Order: sequence, then C-alpha cells, then structure tokens
Amino acid sequence: MIGTGLKQARIRKGWTLKRLADKVSKHGIQINSRTISEYEKGTKFPSASFLLLAASALNVHSTYFMHVPDITIRWRAFRKRSGFGTRRQDEIKQYATDLTELYLELKSLLHPADEIDFPETISVTSTEEAECAARALRKKWDIGDGPLHNLTRTVEERGAVVIAKNNTSEKFDGLSGWCGEYPVIVINRNMSIDRQRFTAAHEIGHLVMDTSAVEQIEENLAHRFAASFLVPAEDARSALGDSVCRLDWNAIKVLKQQYGLSMSAWVRRAYDLDIISKSSFIAHNRDLRGRGWYAKEPGQYDGDEEPMQLQRMAQRALAENLMSVHRLSYSDADFLAPDDEPLLTGEFPSATELIQMDEAKREEWMTRMFDLADGMEFEVFEAFGEEEF
Repeated sequence: MIGTGLKQARIRKGWTLKRLADKVSKHGIQINSRTISEYEKGTKFPSASFLLLAASALNVHSTYFMHVPDITIRWRAFRKRSGFGTRRQDEIKQYATDLTELYLELKSLLHPADEIDFPETISVTSTEEAECAARALRKKWDIGDGPLHNLTRTVEERGAVVIAKNNTSEKFDGLSGWCGEYPVIVINRNMSIDRQRFTAAHEIGHLVMDTSAVEQIEENLAHRFAASFLVPAEDARSALGDSVCRLDWNAIKVLKQQYGLSMSAWVRRAYDLDIISKSSFIAHNRDLRGRGWYAKEPGQYDGDEEPMQLQRMAQRALAENLMSVHRLSYSDADFLAPDDEPLLTGEFPSATELIQMDEAKREEWMTRMFDLADGMEFEVFEAFGEEEF
C-alpha cells in the first residue's frame, strides 16, 4: 500500500525516480532511484524518516502514502499540444483521480439521492450531426438559445465532476473520461476564461458523442460541438447575418464578451456556417495574426467558470464532522485553506506537520508554542540511548 501511494504521489508531482532520490538525498538521507523503485514495488519497506522527507518533497501529507484510490477512470480524450509528454499527462490523470475519488465519497455522504443528467452517447460521424448533438443537449438541459453564462456550473448541476488544475503547462487544455456513471472533466485553470469554456464544451462533446467510426476527425467534431453548444447557429446568424463579406472586429469583440467565445473561434464559427467564404476566412485569420491577436486577443470575458461543487461539499463535510482533515489531505484539497496556511489536525501542529512546513512557518509555530510553555512545569524523563536497545 505504502509503495503504491509513494508511486502515485511521485507521478502526481511529475517527477522521475532520480529526481525524488536527489531531493531526499539533499536533506540527509542518501538514497538512489533503484531503492525508491523497490519501495514502490513493495520489495523493500521505507523508513519513517524517508517517508516524511518524501512527503515534504512531493508536497503531500504523509498519510497520502497509506491511501490507494479504489476508483478507475476510463479516460476518453486528452486535449494537449505537442511536447506535452506522457509523464506530464500521468501527473494530471493522477491528480484528477485523487480529486474524483474525494468528490464521489463526499457525494455519497451529502447527496446520495442525486441523479446524473447526462445523455446516452450517440453516434456522430459528421459536422452536421455534431451540431445536432449540441442542439439536443441544450434542449435536454432546457437551456434554450442565447449565451450560456456559466458552463461549469451548468455541468456540475447535471452531475459532472469538474476539476480545474493549477500550475500546469499551457500545452495542456483539457481531459475527460468516465468514472462509472460520472462524467469527469479536467481543465487548465491558467487559461483565459473563454478558452476554459471552449475546452469544457469540447470535452462535453467527447463525453456525449461516439465518434469511434471516424477517429481521424473526432477532434474536429468535438470542436464543432463546442462552438455550436456555446453559440447556436441561430444566434450566430442573428448576430452576424446570413452572408457577409467581412466581419467587423469591434462587433466580434462585443460578441466575445457576450458569449464567452474567443474572436478567432467566432471567425471559425462564421466560416463553418457559411456566413463568410473560405477566402474571407483566410483573410480574417491573416489579419488576426498581423495584429498579434492570436497570442492575446482584445476584450475580456468576465464570466465565472470556477468549479465550486467539490469545494462546497468538502467545507460542509468538515463543518459537520463528516470527514476528517486527514482524509481531505489525501487529495490535496488546498482550496480549504490559503496556500500559506497548512491544514492542521488539531489546535496545534503535530511533529509530522511541523516537519512538513516551510522553515519560516515552522519557526513561527515553535516560537508561539515556547511562549505558551513559558512558566509551565514539566516532569523530566530520562531519555533512552541507543545502547538501551
């Protein structure tokens, strides 16, 4: 169990065996990657001092090593750019697995009767069918036409597990899969809000469409689904017209702020719906590049797309003593406290928690506890030496 937990924590950090060995060795325990590999395989048992240092280096609570997730996620799609290697992908998958397990445990405690309102997957083999799938989902969820102001909240209310990953590469966009009957969506929180929305809609497309018959174009179909779900065809034609020679950038910027769809995606939407010609589409994209808007577009979509369901459930479970801080620490639920305030299991930190703090925070706690102890009487015990054992 400990070996499996150690491996999961290392994968979640995105570290090699050698990097973990180097980090631990710098703090006084000389160890090599082969020994850590034996720990992970269970052929050797690590010392308590190694586990404490490894937990600190990997930024997990030491109890993380004692917990092995008992869920399996069938990953459906991973949206990324070239150069985002397998190790980084495994890091995000492990993080998502940990939080999904916590989500399902909290759900069973707090909302056991809630139902999931995601449709059965349907076969899609063309862009026209992708448009139809997006319209059907809006109808099922009774969204109607017009801007969808909070996509994340919409899918959370329908039973999806939505996870926003911090501090990750811009080469990662999104990830989706199924954990039993629960849809799981992971997005890169470091992206702009409009890009997060498009990624979430893209992953929803992967979850509700079966494109296995046309795998070579499945990403294009998910793109088409996302654009249609965020901006129905009727809305696009009403805003732009049925056929135009050129789009007005000021008008497109306003539409971006209204619908939460990027300007470049609006240009593509106009082309897909035959509102502009292919030559006009190429010209608009050339203009976007020339203005430097591919890197950073003007206009800001100010909507809220922060996943809240997991955070709310965790806070309620803590308040009602339905779940311990130790259990939450397995999943690194850092939203329960500011980054500089570690989660404590009691009024004062334990020795283990002190060891895991950064030096400044540890000194602060030590000073506070020495001040409280000043003037108290303590019984003196004779310490054992090594020769006694």
